[in-house]
Amino acid sequence: MPPSTPQRVHTEKAVATITPVPPAAEPLASENRALGILLEDPRAGRPVHVEHIPARAGREVPWPPWVPAELTGALAGRGIRAPWSHQAEAACHAQADRNVIISTGAASGKSLGYLLPALTAVLGGDTVLYVTPTKALAADQLASIRALGLPGIQAATFDGDSTTAERAWARSHARYLLTTPDMLHQSLLPRHTRWPGFFSRLRYVIIDECHEYRGVFGSHVGHVLRRLRRVVAHHAPPGGPRRPVFVLASATVGAPGACARLLTGLDAEEVIDDGSPRGPLAFALWEPPLTDARGEAGVRLRRTATAQTADLLARLVRQDVPTLAFIRSRRGAETVALAARRSLGGPEASEAKVAAYRSGYLPEDRRNLEAAISDGRLVGLAATTALELGVNITGLDAVLIAGWPGTFSSLWQQAGRAGRSGRSAAAVLIARDDPLDTYLVRHPEILLGHPVETTVLDPGNPYVLAPHLCAAAAELPLTDADLDIFGPEARAVVEDLTTIGRLRRRPAGWYSMRRGVAAPGGLRGAGDAPVLVVEQATGRLVGTVDEPSAQLMVHDGAVYLHQGDSYLVGRLDLDDRVALVEPGDPGYTTMARDVTEIEVRDELRRMTWGEAEVAFGDVRVTRQVVSYAKRRSDTGAPLGTEPLDLPPRHLLTRAVWWTISAAERDRLATAGVDLGGAAHACEHASIGLLPLFATCDRWDIGGVSADLHPATGKLSVFVYDGYDGGAGFAERGFQAARQWLTATRQAIAGCDCEAGCPSCVQSPKCGNANHPLSKRGAVALLDALLASSH
Repeated sequence: MPPSTPQRVHTEKAVATITPVPPAAEPLASENRALGILLEDPRAGRPVHVEHIPARAGREVPWPPWVPAELTGALAGRGIRAPWSHQAEAACHAQADRNVIISTGAASGKSLGYLLPALTAVLGGDTVLYVTPTKALAADQLASIRALGLPGIQAATFDGDSTTAERAWARSHARYLLTTPDMLHQSLLPRHTRWPGFFSRLRYVIIDECHEYRGVFGSHVGHVLRRLRRVVAHHAPPGGPRRPVFVLASATVGAPGACARLLTGLDAEEVIDDGSPRGPLAFALWEPPLTDARGEAGVRLRRTATAQTADLLARLVRQDVPTLAFIRSRRGAETVALAARRSLGGPEASEAKVAAYRSGYLPEDRRNLEAAISDGRLVGLAATTALELGVNITGLDAVLIAGWPGTFSSLWQQAGRAGRSGRSAAAVLIARDDPLDTYLVRHPEILLGHPVETTVLDPGNPYVLAPHLCAAAAELPLTDADLDIFGPEARAVVEDLTTIGRLRRRPAGWYSMRRGVAAPGGLRGAGDAPVLVVEQATGRLVGTVDEPSAQLMVHDGAVYLHQGDSYLVGRLDLDDRVALVEPGDPGYTTMARDVTEIEVRDELRRMTWGEAEVAFGDVRVTRQVVSYAKRRSDTGAPLGTEPLDLPPRHLLTRAVWWTISAAERDRLATAGVDLGGAAHACEHASIGLLPLFATCDRWDIGGVSADLHPATGKLSVFVYDGYDGGAGFAERGFQAARQWLTATRQAIAGCDCEAGCPSCVQSPKCGNANHPLSKRGAVALLDALLASSH
């Protein structure tokens, strides 16, 4: 969680020149080795702000009396002499059969809070189900449990990395089963009759890193857990206690009790008083300097966040400072690792010290990398958020975060990976050329003092609810009582499903009309089957890409990176779901560009602000990838565009939009405002700022704008959820419209560029090559809009 009493060290904004860190920061650097190394070379840039988060003492308490001696002995053998206060509090709630959510800081040892009751239950003959959003965390937890050496704890993973033999053993013998919501959804619940012994004795369901379950993904997981409750009740012995008990854990979640209820449908006790110790942490905000390269309209380009991260990573690794760099994309992780290796003096000397980590690697490769960074064989690791969660990597003295991670929750989750050894540590947020990143690093009081987000998900979303009701009916007939588990919207959705013939009503309840397993598709918004990336000359499988991302990542002519190697895509075949590639590094990167059209289907709510209106409702979005841009790998300078011919994709979702009256439009036009450029600039900047007010990433939302939009007949700006049925993001924007659009106006006006740049109104994913854009017009347009809101 953000610090309550930090020591703040401010510096001036780093724009065209380098501003030295003030003398007040020097004591921090002298006490913090990682920070001192980062400040050694002023030519490479300086942080614009440094926050010192002081150390904290821990509060030990006695072991709860119900914990068996063999368990406390095994924990003592691993160096755990007593629990912290929050660990014991959570464990005692669970032992008393009360649902509980533990929400304490990163590296606070939340796992012991659920391991104490869970392992006690397994030793007593019960079973436990552990659910994690990533396979890496499941493997890490399994290793921790096995390291205790307790006889009778038959633990196993059951996920996408498990072999057929391992799955068969788990089904026959496991009493502590570690899995993902995806596997629970696609295999365990549809085939619950193969697991009668496990489900009949299931006492605890552990939901780790529960803050990850938000938006559409979280809504899916919430219904998977409701289906689990039905299955467990079906297998429970008559007259037994009501089970299972849910134990949820997250380092960073706002309103934890509400989060637990949204996910499970049940009330839960909150444990939020952190009793663990913490070493001192220096948190630096870093804005890369401007370069001599120029982009569209002659605007000087700022050094990219990935290039800056690679430089800082190499600088720390060179001094043997264990460092983890978080990069948002798989391509970015590969790029940072490769650039850091080159900076360190070539692949042979540097590969042993720096590596990339992301999804798409073979399971054994991921486990080897996790072990290598933990035991010191690797000094630096450039990773995607696959390592954000609680994988137990100790000894890290620095964390680099390449760009705003999308939520305050993720920010503190990533920063909290540094300093687990108790030594002083440093975390650095490196701003991208992005309106939100620039706004946050220049407003540290918002970034470092903002509470973490509450969980945003909508279990009542009919696009999510309908397939899970069908899956539930295939697992067990749906009864009237069951509908209460799925929420007040379930009855209407069941009636619709019955009308269209997907369910059939019989005296015992509703049955699925599909034979066998009727689970819906993936939980994470991906297509039913991935697109395979195959080396054309050899037929070797290089990696996989989910179907919605294929048109953006592996289109004809794309540059695709995998484990430090660069490939050129020769052909994308969507019918056969394969992209054919050949090795090659052309010296540039590629980014697909698309065009978007939007149609209003139903206006649900509206606010009138004088000469303006803000609305929220259902829309139909049509997107088509039409070209891709090339940019130099080293400077980001543009190298031109190439056309593409790909089919359109349709999305039924929800949007927030605002318009101004014809009279106000005419007034602005008379004043010389470029109305199309102004609306386009407002669209980009408002998308960049919406994550401040809704738990989303800018890549989870999209936008459309026009001087006279055909859907409204007025100057309009739309921002929509990028998921079927909506995800709650646009609705949050509607509810906080005045604050959201005020922050957008401040971000544009406060940027010190002249005509607009990637830090204010340009977008990295614009389908129109960031043209037209009018920074001055955007400020005038937002002034007119906000003046009408009072």
